[in-house]
Formats: sequence, structure tokens, C-alpha cells
Amino acid sequence: MTSLWDDLDSLVDSPSSFTTKNGERGTIQPKSGFDAKDDAVALRKAIEGLGTKEKVVIDILTHRSSAQRQLICQAYEEATGRALLEDVEGDTHGQFEDILVALITPPAAYDCHEVMRAMKGAGTKESVLIEIFASRTNEQIRALNEVYLQEREKKLSFDLKKEVSGDFSNALLLLAEGKREESTTVDTQKAKEDAKTLYDAGEKKWGTDETKFIDILCQRSIPQLRQTLVEYKNISGKTLQESIEGEMSGVLEELLVAIVKCVKSVPAYFAECLYESMKGCGTDESTLNRIMVSRSEIDLLDIRADYKKLYEHSLHSAIESDLGGDHGDCVKAICGGDD
Repeated sequence: MTSLWDDLDSLVDSPSSFTTKNGERGTIQPKSGFDAKDDAVALRKAIEGLGTKEKVVIDILTHRSSAQRQLICQAYEEATGRALLEDVEGDTHGQFEDILVALITPPAAYDCHEVMRAMKGAGTKESVLIEIFASRTNEQIRALNEVYLQEREKKLSFDLKKEVSGDFSNALLLLAEGKREESTTVDTQKAKEDAKTLYDAGEKKWGTDETKFIDILCQRSIPQLRQTLVEYKNISGKTLQESIEGEMSGVLEELLVAIVKCVKSVPAYFAECLYESMKGCGTDESTLNRIMVSRSEIDLLDIRADYKKLYEHSLHSAIESDLGGDHGDCVKAICGGDD
């Protein structure tokens, strides 16, 4: 398992999910010959009949792009005077309801609601905040912030500050600004300097200077950080991930490791998260739903490929043995084929 994260040989030139054009590596593609009104009528029939015809609902919502699903929502409301979201919530329940709601919700709003849920009630679900803020592009984070401001009439950073503290808070708030450098030009000299700074702040000194790690990992561009990971291994003899795991603990360690993993490979990071969500007894359905829906138009094909490479069985077969019923059918439809 570790070999994947230790291998830096082709890192600098390999493609990154942070720069893929939406839709290129997704399992869900826009439907050609799409007609929002037809879909709205079909959904209305499926929902209004005796007992929801789940297969029809799954088939439509998992074979349309997110933008097309928004047009269906509009057409549905024009035809019925009701919101599709409310009808789905009224007619389905449990995990099946949750995943349909996720599919109907625009991506930025969905991310935003997941962040809100992670902060709600007693105890913040840090792992959800880590997964979202470590893996999203600036553009996605800024869109999430806009929805938050519209819905809560205050800034996300204002509420985040109340939920998290210490170095973890400093790192998360930097990421939540969506201001990571975006230049695709790599400055090798700077990467060497940053690598040395990190080495001096961690491995080399007694006690760790976390602020240096936070500054560099939360602000440098992805291509720049990839070069830094390579330079770090040259100086230190071990990977930055190994150093962080050896030097730090708790949620800050979890966040910085997630960033390093996403710098290397977002699909491999999510393949690992999906595996963790299904291993052992009991399934973490909300993580599974969130990853499957939010990556379905970005890089789910790559996640599937990495999953197969890492665990020697397909993501589809894992879902099949872990989930049943309509929820399972819906997640499998999002997954697309078997590998």
C-alpha cells in the first residue's frame, strides 16, 4: 500500500485532477438529445404512481450531467409547481434519499451542505472538512464559500473559526480561502528552498515547527508542491508524508497528509477513502455517497483504475458486496462499469 505514496519518479509530469477539465475523466457524461421536459414528466410519473418507481429515478438522475439535472429541476417545478428535491425527500428515505438529494443539488451547494453538516451539532466532523478542503480546487472552494454566504448570510471562515482551533484551524482557514497559488510554472530553486525549510522545521530539529508546514503546504501551487516533494526526498531520504506521520499527530497530521496525498494523486487519495469507507463491518455511507457523487464528473474513472490497482478488486464489486437495495443500485450506476 505505501509503495503508491512513496513512488515519486514520474510525479512531476503526471496529470493532476486539479487541472483536468470537468467531464474528461468522469463516469457521468451529459446525455445527448437531452430533453428536460421529457425527463421531468418521467420523474413525475415515477414519483407520483403507487410506490416510487426507483429504477426510473435512478436511471434518469445517474445518466444526466449535473447541469442537465438542474434543468430537469426547473422543468419539474414549471410542470408541477413543486420542487423535485422536496418530492424526492418526501417519497424516499435513508441512504437512497441522501444520494438522490446529492445528485439533484448543484456541486458547490452540495459541498457547502456537507461542510455545514460536518460543523453541526456536538463535535465537528474534522475528517469531512479535511477531505473536502484538501481535495478541491480554488474555484470549487470559492464557489462553496459563495453558497455559504448566500445561505447563512455570513462568511464560512467566521463559522469555521468557532469550530476548530490551534494549528489545525490555521491550516484549514488558509485552505478555505481558496487562494492557493495557481501558477503552472515550477521554480525548482524555490522547491529546493521549501524542501530545506520543511526539513529544518521537522526532521532536523527537536520539536516541529508546524507553521512552516502549514504555510508551504496550504499555499504553494500543486505543480510547485510536486517538485518540492521530490526535492524533500532528495534531502531527507524519506518522503514528506513519512516525515509528517513521524513528527505530528491528530487532526493536523491527518490534514497535512491528505494535502500531500492529493498533491500526488487525487484519484488515489479518493480510492483509499472509498476503501476505508467500506472495509470492516459497517459502511460509512455518507463518505461513500459524497465521494461518488462529487467525483462523478471529474475523475471517477481514474479513481476506479487506482482502486483496482491498489486493492486488486474493482470498486464496482466492492460496492456490490457492501450495499444493497435501491441505494446500492444508485451507487453502482454512478460508478459506471466494472473494471
